[in-house]
Amino acid sequence: MFQDIILVFVMTVPMLLFSVFPGIKLGDYLEEKYNIDERTKRIVVIVSTILFTLTLSLFLHFA
Repeated sequence: MFQDIILVFVMTVPMLLFSVFPGIKLGDYLEEKYNIDERTKRIVVIVSTILFTLTLSLFLHFA
């Protein structure tokens, strides 16, 4: 169990390459559509990038 968790977190590092662009695009979309401020946009970009990275890592490990 602990090894699976460590392996998923290790695989998040290369998955950052694939998940930065969708996070930025989501932040830009929300900024245009809902007129959010820059601080909220940064939070959205960071959180969506982390979630997308963890999702890709989990799919790669358990699929």
